[in-house]
Amino acid sequence: MSNRPPLPPFNRDTAIQKVRLAEDGWNTRNPEKVALAYTEDSWWRNRAEFAQGRAEIVGLLSRKWTRELEYRLIKELWAFDGNRIAVRFAYEYHDDSGQWYRAYGNENWEFAEDGLMRRRHACINEAPISASERKFHWDLSGPRPIEHPGLSDFGF
Repeated sequence: MSNRPPLPPFNRDTAIQKVRLAEDGWNTRNPEKVALAYTEDSWWRNRAEFAQGRAEIVGLLSRKWTRELEYRLIKELWAFDGNRIAVRFAYEYHDDSGQWYRAYGNENWEFAEDGLMRRRHACINEAPISASERKFHWDLSGPRPIEHPGLSDFGF
């Protein structure tokens, strides 16, 4: 088994690095790639849906990104302790009718010793927005650029 650095226990710098790596991974919108950051038996609560194991995670994410088009996500560290990290996040997407949304949420993460996430608890709310209200603008083919504002910069 290989490690997925940074490894717990986290300090502020390694927790921030872990959050950014997760953000970059999710912004690929590649369910198979994202699922590799989680233990084989990882357990998730995502809204009202529960998933256990990578296959179920891939299924959940595949359904998500089929509905949530032009998905762009920003995550920010909220707190950390030992092998746990709490983040807040926001993402924007549109549905197949062209309606834009911004979703806001919090996640609590617990990591195994090898740096893979073994538990993820997510609470998410979303609101419709107009295209002119969008804040997240970067090329979909890559991660959020370093100079792009983060959540605190937007006052989210």
